[in-house]
Amino acid sequence: MEVKARAPGKVILSGEHAVVHGSTAVAASIDLCTYATLRFPAHSDNDGLLRLELKDIGLEFSWPVVRIKEALSGIDVPNPSTPTSCPAEAIKSLAILVEELNIPEAKIGIAAGVLAFLWLYSSIQGFKPATVIISSELPLGSGLGSSAALCVAFSGALLAYSDCASLDFSHQGWLDFGESELDLLNKWAFEGEKIIHGRPSGIDNTVSTYGNMIKFRSGSLTRLKSNMPLKMLITNTKVGRNTKALVAGVTERALRHPDAMASVFNAVDSISAELATIIQSEASDEISVTEKEAKIEELMEMNQGLLQCMGVSHASIETILRTTLKYKLASKLTGAGGGGCVLTLLPTLLSAMVVDKVTAELESCGFHCLTAAIGGQGVQVCFGGSS
Repeated sequence: MEVKARAPGKVILSGEHAVVHGSTAVAASIDLCTYATLRFPAHSDNDGLLRLELKDIGLEFSWPVVRIKEALSGIDVPNPSTPTSCPAEAIKSLAILVEELNIPEAKIGIAAGVLAFLWLYSSIQGFKPATVIISSELPLGSGLGSSAALCVAFSGALLAYSDCASLDFSHQGWLDFGESELDLLNKWAFEGEKIIHGRPSGIDNTVSTYGNMIKFRSGSLTRLKSNMPLKMLITNTKVGRNTKALVAGVTERALRHPDAMASVFNAVDSISAELATIIQSEASDEISVTEKEAKIEELMEMNQGLLQCMGVSHASIETILRTTLKYKLASKLTGAGGGGCVLTLLPTLLSAMVVDKVTAELESCGFHCLTAAIGGQGVQVCFGGSS
């Protein structure tokens, strides 16, 4: 038996950092995904092991399922229908299993993701042997929601073979979950994100689960439906950043300049509100699409200027902004800033030759470019290797 789940990454279109101070943010899924394949062994091949293969980084781990069961003995392992936070004692016990793997120092950042996998697997599937294979189109740690996509893909594959989902195993191709199944899946993915990040906002896993776009303000998430195609060039600076330090820096600046920064946050809130309205409005013809894209470009430029006011840009980001501006393209950082990724809107009428030129120039500076459609499909599954 085999099932594969795919879960998209995300970008913040507007409102990063300001959202921490009460402004609205808009986030969207992208058509770059993480894939999780769950395979149960035939009875004759059952060796009592749970395997996790991370294809992109060339690592493979395994545990006797009896060891996992022993590690969680004395802990009430939840029912698949009841998403539950991993208790502190379970985290300690599972962390010992992860430490025994001797993950290379250069890749130690994946340890929390492995721990999240063990909790999600044990909670949803119990203690049965299986192989789970992970591959991804998303760069790690670059602000594109790679950890949330991982948790959503895990949860999707695991729930697909549970009593909590009613899916047609004989269907050929990708399948959508029902609305109540997505709600359950999203809650489980959030529990995985909590293991990885401590106190996540829930934005990333929600976008990855449901797809399309969401508006987020003061803890309240509203799902949006885009009525226009958007395509972005995503440029990865490959510069690591400390998200907590960047968030703290914006807060300190707001304390030093409360009135000025309040105006900045209010302006970002207005940009997010206008962006959400434009994206959801109907575009009747090519002219109206072009007009909407021009407005979105202006909003992106304004948002980037305000992010510079917050002090979260970086020399690498500024290089990308200067380069794309030469081609009259609008760009902004996405996520925490200080490195990470930059979004550049690719208008509908932009020629492929221009896209190739700007991509080549950016990559000659050492950056990595990806093209992505914005606001598409959420998590899906397929059975038996049919896709």
